[in-house]
Amino acid sequence: MTDRFKNRVYTFLRRSQKYTGTDNIYLAKGGFWLILGQMVSMVIAFFSAVAFANLLSPSIYGSYKYILSLAELLEITTLIGVSTAINQAVARNMEGSFYTGFKTKLKWGLIGSLAAIAAAIYYWIKGDEALSMPLIIAAVFLPILSASHIYTAFLGGRKLFNSQVKYTIVSQIISVGAIIAALFLTKNLLWLIIVYFASNAFANFFFYLLTKFKFRPNKKEDPQTISYGKHLSLMGVVSGIASRLDKLLLFNSIGAAPLAIYSFATIIPEQIERVLGNVESLAFPKLASKSEEDIGKNLMRKFWKLSILTGIVMVISIAVIPFFYKIFFPRYLDSIIYSQAFVFTFVSIPISLLGTTFKAKMMKKELYLIKAGSFIKICLVAILIPIYGIWGAIAAAIGAEIFKSGLILFLFFRKFKNRPASL
Repeated sequence: MTDRFKNRVYTFLRRSQKYTGTDNIYLAKGGFWLILGQMVSMVIAFFSAVAFANLLSPSIYGSYKYILSLAELLEITTLIGVSTAINQAVARNMEGSFYTGFKTKLKWGLIGSLAAIAAAIYYWIKGDEALSMPLIIAAVFLPILSASHIYTAFLGGRKLFNSQVKYTIVSQIISVGAIIAALFLTKNLLWLIIVYFASNAFANFFFYLLTKFKFRPNKKEDPQTISYGKHLSLMGVVSGIASRLDKLLLFNSIGAAPLAIYSFATIIPEQIERVLGNVESLAFPKLASKSEEDIGKNLMRKFWKLSILTGIVMVISIAVIPFFYKIFFPRYLDSIIYSQAFVFTFVSIPISLLGTTFKAKMMKKELYLIKAGSFIKICLVAILIPIYGIWGAIAAAIGAEIFKSGLILFLFFRKFKNRPASL
């Protein structure tokens, strides 16, 4: 009975491909796991948010988010683009970069540790021990936490989405479970930071070792992989600053409590955006294994379908957000209007699918040009937040996404408009 059902589903997916223009069997296998993983991640993040909203004051939570934003900014030094390069290489059966990538990220992560220590000394001199000591903790765990997370890139490149999702879910349960338990025991910022970094570092390193010994990556290596990863990391410097600068400026401009309001305003839109972003994760290995001649007009069909889906999700999100906050985040009702406005950043999700093509085909020139969108966001954030506060941060995010989307469309049509193809 089970085999008969599977055969019918397989036949349906195969026949429906001529209508969707997509490898539906691949989407069903990989997409199921990625969407399942994202849904579970949303549930885990939801419980974490509820715990923070009800067990921690906005001022302490704002300081907590500020420390994490600083740590994420310093993580740029760990060459975050190497993970994308490894994903691309593994998709081509060049898996040796899994080993060299870990060592490279670990080594470069020490620069981030030194920067964190320097920041800690700065706050210590200013007499702010509440921020100084957590930065020391970040310095200790930052290299290993970031380097060991490379296992997700390897599993994604191998299309082992089931293992990737299972490992990620367990890792999140470990870290979120630890931090929720800590919230019931203490409201001390330093201990919360210790629990966050220690639990995440442990989980990432455990699954890095498990991936290494269970799947045993081959030794074949493309010498361009790490170099390409460094290029991606360099491109990511501006976008990395752009994605964290809003929180850093809000904290320093208007305080910890408003930062908490802004952070809760972005929670739901960011989680939804990650679910829709799974399309890019599925498309990346496919695009990496195709020649440039195989990428062209048919990708636009997928773009339009994703655009319709994104529009529907935007409308539903705006309608549901007020009820969600009133039930689960009663302390943060001020976040509702900001969260509804932040939903408009979704406009870039379908266009990002086209942008994935440039990463998959290692088109460095186009990727550098796309990063201009992040530079625009930095400028907008720096100008608008001191004047308009939270509204300035949201306006900067939407404006930057619109600019980046237009740039991706221009570059994609210039590169592929004369290349009819099918995926």
